[in-house]
Amino acid sequence: MKTFETSLIVLQQHIDDLNHVNNVHYVQWVQDIAKAHWQSKASTSIQTKYSWFLLSHYIEYKGAAFLNDIINLKTYIAKAEGVTYTRVVEMHNATTNKLLAKSETKWCFINAKTGRPSRIPKEIVSLFD
Repeated sequence: MKTFETSLIVLQQHIDDLNHVNNVHYVQWVQDIAKAHWQSKASTSIQTKYSWFLLSHYIEYKGAAFLNDIINLKTYIAKAEGVTYTRVVEMHNATTNKLLAKSETKWCFINAKTGRPSRIPKEIVSLFD
């Protein structure tokens, strides 16, 4: 399993009225790292032919993040079946290594021209295995 990692700094715009990161931002970060992972592995040609459609999303919040915290995000493909990938994203506080949130999302691989599901070719599977 190949992982993809990135970091971010919590900004004022991420903070809600309880003075911690609003849950909506965790969901956005899940999408952002999934997209970054795809773009880092797939060539422009592959990205032109194929895309992903989100089927389901589950996120569990374990702790709060605050202004100026550095968050380490890690993602990997947990399972590939037919036309779907199950992706895991973990978010940790960089200073304490405490798990802040963990998500599991199921994505459908689609043909970008037709918008229809497409079996994931071996060339794509090999990018993430």
